[in-house]
Amino acid sequence: MSFLPLTNTRDMSNIKEELIANLDQRVADEILLPKNAELLKKLIANAETDNEAIMIAQLGTIYKKTGLHFDPRLEKMTDDICYFKKNEALSFHTDDTKPTHKLIIGDNYEAMQNLLIPYKGKIDVIYIDPPYGKDSMGEFARTNYENAITRDNLLSMLYPRLILAKQLLSDSGVIFCSIDDKNQAYVKCLFDEVFGEKNYSGMLVWQKKQKPSYLSQNFVTLFEYILCYTKDSKYTFPFTLEKTTAEKKWPINNSGNPRALITFPAGRVSFNLPDGVYKAQDMSDKNIITYLTNDVIIKDGKNVNEFTLDGEWRYSQKTLDEIFKSDDIIYIAKVPFRPNHIKSGGEIKKMKNFLANAKLSKDGYGCETNENASDLLMKVFGKTLFDNPKPIGLVELLVKATTYDKNDAIILDFFAGSGTTAHAVLELNRSEAKDGNLLEDNVSEGKRTFILCQLNENLDEANQKTSKDSNEVIENQIALCDKYGRPHELSEVTVERIRRIMTGKCYDGNSDFMWAKENVPYGGNLDVYEIGRVSNKEISKGKTPFDVIDETLYDKDKFLTVQEKVEWVCQNFNNAQKTIEQDSEWLKRNSKE
Repeated sequence: MSFLPLTNTRDMSNIKEELIANLDQRVADEILLPKNAELLKKLIANAETDNEAIMIAQLGTIYKKTGLHFDPRLEKMTDDICYFKKNEALSFHTDDTKPTHKLIIGDNYEAMQNLLIPYKGKIDVIYIDPPYGKDSMGEFARTNYENAITRDNLLSMLYPRLILAKQLLSDSGVIFCSIDDKNQAYVKCLFDEVFGEKNYSGMLVWQKKQKPSYLSQNFVTLFEYILCYTKDSKYTFPFTLEKTTAEKKWPINNSGNPRALITFPAGRVSFNLPDGVYKAQDMSDKNIITYLTNDVIIKDGKNVNEFTLDGEWRYSQKTLDEIFKSDDIIYIAKVPFRPNHIKSGGEIKKMKNFLANAKLSKDGYGCETNENASDLLMKVFGKTLFDNPKPIGLVELLVKATTYDKNDAIILDFFAGSGTTAHAVLELNRSEAKDGNLLEDNVSEGKRTFILCQLNENLDEANQKTSKDSNEVIENQIALCDKYGRPHELSEVTVERIRRIMTGKCYDGNSDFMWAKENVPYGGNLDVYEIGRVSNKEISKGKTPFDVIDETLYDKDKFLTVQEKVEWVCQNFNNAQKTIEQDSEWLKRNSKE
């Protein structure tokens, strides 16, 4: 079969066109001044080599909006198309009535390029825990981690992936990013660039340890942070983990808030005061400012006339008017007037941004810590196979707070690691059948699905690069792979955790591990994909892109005609030919070898 390639071969003119288009976009984004862009375009047009053109374009890549300076990885077109191919050995199905989840082995940039084909604008929640420690940030990690100016490795790696993540999110979608205290300011600036400052929801503070770390010279370290952004703030909604309690009193006065007048309609306030006329007066004390601006007549525990209070309030007049329309009670017990809102209960209560163990705070939702995560994985594997894994309770809270009204939501984690996000989604689905959700009491098991991306990192190479003489964690990972005759790749360990908790069995069918003895397996199905590559010029029978790309892996039915398949591939896989320059290329271009 012969066909036209999906793109033209990469030549000098195409590279220059891409670079110039990128400069135009930077002007539109107000990152680059128009006059500077015009000068750079002229220089690029006259460049003698593609490297020279790239170096000229690089002069226009400073992030002026946030003051964030780093060297972004360049995106180039290749002749190869990356595509999904199914790994039958690692995939499993246990129950056709339950959701089918996905795990993609390979570079998460390529994985997300392919995910855009079936899932563009469809992902509800993204949670990521990127590698931000200096032992896991790449070849020049130590230098970058201790450099107070750039963080090039981390930021340049994250930037193109966040661009794809934004495209995957639905209009009301939410992304969470775990980050430590040393990098949170830099990563927030990067998120501001990609998602826009107006879509910043807030920063959650999470207690990562029950027992504090004393390694810092000045502080005892207990906390890490979780950035939160929405795809589009126009479609945002309250994040919640609970409802208001019936009959609970909420003071309307709030010292320190802006001073304002609020008006109470006739007959709408309940009083525990004798009938009579209460004169306009100053009702302030040393802590609370309150003025009754007009006389109010009270009869049979209600105000006969409308009255107004001047003070510092928890609610605006608009919010108060909405309360007056409801069945909630506004109650005043004494003089001076201190109105309280007595809620009928059951309303959505916005989530607080503090997540902590119950021993530290009763207001932290009883959130799990790293110690809980390590204890759980010990029951799953019997050995320590991950350093500082995130607890499932943390991710479960984040997903619950943002999908309480959508139990078939799709959750993506493109730094899968230990597989915490998968475990959290499965547990949340099950807990709904037992406890109900925030909107209903009696519900069936949730049908949320997870999609994970995990690099097929070579464990032998990782073990050689470690700064320690012996790395027990990596050696335990290698031993697990050897036990089942599997390749020495981190993705094998990730899949094995998911297999054990979903099926109750190991790769060899054995169920002799503690978690299986104490828990009922979650059930469900897992499709494992790898990243394949095929040249867009391949014409050998059975080997062309139209032969090797399986549309059913992209949630499509089998095409009935070759023409339909050709049109679909040509329309959807252009983006899957882009590649991000590797560390060696990036370092050479920036003279850091």
